[in-house]
Amino acid sequence: MNRGTPIATQQQELMRRFTTFLDADNGHGVLADRIQQMVQAPDQETLASNDTPKRLIVSLDHLRDFDSDLAQDVIEHPVDHLPVFERAMQDLIMGIRQDLSASKRRLADFRIGLDGAFGSRHVSPRGLNAGLVGGVVRVDGIVTRASVVRPRLVLSVHYCPITKKFHEKTFRDNASVSSLAMFTQNAGMPGSSYPTKDEDGNPLETEFGMCWYRDSQRVTIQEMPEKSPPGQLPRSVEVLIESDLCDACKPGDRVSISGIFRAVGGAASTSGSGMFSTFVVANHISLLSGVEGRSSYSQHGHVLSRMSKSIAPSICGHDFIKKAILLFLIGGKERNLANGTHLRGDLNIMMVGDPSTAKSQLLRFIMNTAPLAVSTTGRGSSGVGLTAAVTTDQDTGDRHLEAGAMVLADRGVVCIDEFDKMSDEDRVAIHEVMEQQTVTIAKAGIHASLNARCSVVAAANPVYGSYDKTRPPNENIALPDSLLSRFDLLFIVLDIADKERDRQIADHVLRGHRTDTGSRRRSARQSARQAARSENKILSPKFLRLYISYAKHRVNPVLSREACEHIAQSYQSLRQNMLEKTQHITARCLETLIRLATAHAKLRLDKRHVLREDAVAAAEVLRFALFNQAEPDKSEKEDEIQAAPAARPGSRRRRREASEGTVIQESEEAEGGTQAGTQAGQAAGVVEEDVAKVMEALNALRGRESMIKTEALLEKLRGTLDEGKVLGVLDVLGERDIVVVADGSIFIV
Repeated sequence: MNRGTPIATQQQELMRRFTTFLDADNGHGVLADRIQQMVQAPDQETLASNDTPKRLIVSLDHLRDFDSDLAQDVIEHPVDHLPVFERAMQDLIMGIRQDLSASKRRLADFRIGLDGAFGSRHVSPRGLNAGLVGGVVRVDGIVTRASVVRPRLVLSVHYCPITKKFHEKTFRDNASVSSLAMFTQNAGMPGSSYPTKDEDGNPLETEFGMCWYRDSQRVTIQEMPEKSPPGQLPRSVEVLIESDLCDACKPGDRVSISGIFRAVGGAASTSGSGMFSTFVVANHISLLSGVEGRSSYSQHGHVLSRMSKSIAPSICGHDFIKKAILLFLIGGKERNLANGTHLRGDLNIMMVGDPSTAKSQLLRFIMNTAPLAVSTTGRGSSGVGLTAAVTTDQDTGDRHLEAGAMVLADRGVVCIDEFDKMSDEDRVAIHEVMEQQTVTIAKAGIHASLNARCSVVAAANPVYGSYDKTRPPNENIALPDSLLSRFDLLFIVLDIADKERDRQIADHVLRGHRTDTGSRRRSARQSARQAARSENKILSPKFLRLYISYAKHRVNPVLSREACEHIAQSYQSLRQNMLEKTQHITARCLETLIRLATAHAKLRLDKRHVLREDAVAAAEVLRFALFNQAEPDKSEKEDEIQAAPAARPGSRRRRREASEGTVIQESEEAEGGTQAGTQAGQAAGVVEEDVAKVMEALNALRGRESMIKTEALLEKLRGTLDEGKVLGVLDVLGERDIVVVADGSIFIV
C-alpha cells in the first residue's frame, strides 16, 4: 500500500480491482461460475456443512493476466491484500445469496486459496529464508506429524450482570491474516488477554454458546528424501491449518502447501537475542500423487532382457537379479476384495551373499531410479523408526504420531542395507508392513492404522561372514521363516573364483575408468543415441525413470486363462521339486508368480491381459531365486538372430570380439557413434527455422501424448524436411534437453 494515501481509500481501490477480477464478463467468467457453484446449496444448514466447498482457488497466472502489479502485491504483501480479496468475494456472495448478508460467521467461512506458478517462491523447507518472511510461498514436502483438530477462539461474548450489557472480544493469533495481528506465542494479543472485567471493573460472565470458534490444526512437513543434499539431515517446517483445510492431509502424504511465511517471537526474541521461529499459515493444500502424465512407449521383443541391461550398468553380471529389480520397481497389481481383504501388489526382494558382491551398489541404483525411495540401514534403524512413533508435544502435552520410513515411503520403495544387523525386536515391527502394508499403533491412548504400501528391498551378509555352501540356507541367513516368507524373491549372491568371469569383471571396471569425464557430460539425447548403437542399448536414467513411472501407475492388465494355467503348473512343479531351494515354498510363492507376471505385462505396456509369456518370464526369475540356477536365456539368442539382418556391416564381428573380452573396442565404437551423430546434425545444416518446423510437427502429433514414433514424425514432415535434417534437429533438441530419443521413439521432456 502507498504510505501517502489513507488506508480507507487504498482499501476501496483494492476492493474495486478485486471485484472487477472476480466478476469478469459481467458475472459469466470462470471465477464467477465457481462462486455460483459454492453457494448453490438449497439452505444454510447444507451450506454450513463441511462437505460443501467454501474456498475459492485462484490461479496466480490468471491474476497476472488481469493485473501483474496486483498479483505481485498479493504475493509480497498478503496481510494487506488477502483480507480485502476475501471481502470482495464475500460481497459478491451476498449479492447472490441475500439470506447470508445477516450471518457474519457464515460469510467468514468463505476464503481465498492461491494456486499457480510461484516462481522463486516455490521451495522446499530448506529453501525458506529471511527474504521470504511476510510473503506468500509454496512449500513441497512430506507430512511427518499432524496434531488433533482443536477449536480456536475467534470471538468471545461476555455478559455483565450489573450493567445488563453484552461485550464482544475478537482474538487474533499467529494464524490471523490481518495487518493488525501481533504475533506472539499466547492465544491473544498483549494487553488484550481473555477479559474478566469491563472498563468499570464490573465482573463479566462468558457466554460460551455465543462464542465463535474455528477449527485449527498443526502439521509438520519435512523435506523430501530425494531432494535433500547428501550428508545433511532433512529440514522441516511447521504449518498452521484452519477451517476447511483441517484433516486435508495425514502423516506420510506428499503435499504442496501454499501460504504465508511468518516469523514469531518467543522467549529468545524477548531476551534480546533477536532470534525468531518461523511457520507457514496454510492457504491451499494439494496432494502430490508423484505421477505425471506419461504416454505409452512400446518396446518390441524380449523387453525384460533388453531393459534389464540398463539396471546398474556399471555392475558386471547379476543378470537375473537385475531383471528382478526391474520387475520390482514396476510392481504388480494390488487388489481390494469385497470382503475387505487387501492383496498387495508390491514385490519384496532380499539379497544375501558374500561381501564385495555389489549388493549395496544395487540398492543405491534403486534409490536413484525409483520415483519415491527412502533409504535406511539395519544398524541405524529401530522398529518405531521404520513404522511410526508416538511423541509428546512440549507445548500442549498432546501426543502425536510421527511417521517412520515405511510410512513416508507409501507408494514407493524402502531400501534397507545391513539387514542382518537389526535386532530381532526391530525386525518384528516390519512383519505387518511387508504383508498387510499397514502400520497399526495401539499405545499411549492412540489407536490408528497408517498406510505403508511400499516395496522393501534388503541386503544382508551371511552369519559366518561368507556364505557356507555346506550348510543349508536357513543356517547361513539366520532369519526366521516368518520373515523370509514375506520376501517374494531371495537371492544368494556368491563370490565364485572363475577365470573367465574375473576377466569380464576386470574389463568392465577398467572400461569405466578409461572413459573420460567429458563423455559423461553428454546430453540425454546423445546418451540415448549412443545406447541405441551399442550392443547393450543402455537407456538413460531419466528415460528409465519416466518409463517405470508410466508402467507402474498407468498400466493395469488382468490375468488371462493361459497365464493362469502356466502359473498353476509352475507352482505345482516348484512344490514338488524341493532340492537345493533357498527358502520354503508356500502359497505366498503363488502370489509371487502372479505379481511377477503382472509386472512383466506392465513392462510390456500391455493394458489388457497378462499373457503366457509373462508367466514364463516370471517363473524363470522365481526359479533362479529359489534354486540359484536357470536355463540359458533363449530369448536373447532369438533377439540377436532377429536383429542380425538389420545390423550394420561388421557389427557381428565387433559384437563377437566384445564378447570375447575386447571391451575397449566397444567403448570406442560407442564414442564414435555419438560424435558421428553430432556431426550429422551439423552437416545437415540445421537452422532455427528447421527446429521450429520439427517442434510444430511434434506438438501436432503429440496431442495428449508425450511419446511419438520417429517414423510418424518423418511421415509428418515428408516433403518439408528430408530425413537427415530431421535427425539433425533431433540431435539439437536432445542437446537442449527438450527430447529424448531411444529405440525409434521420441519422448518430449
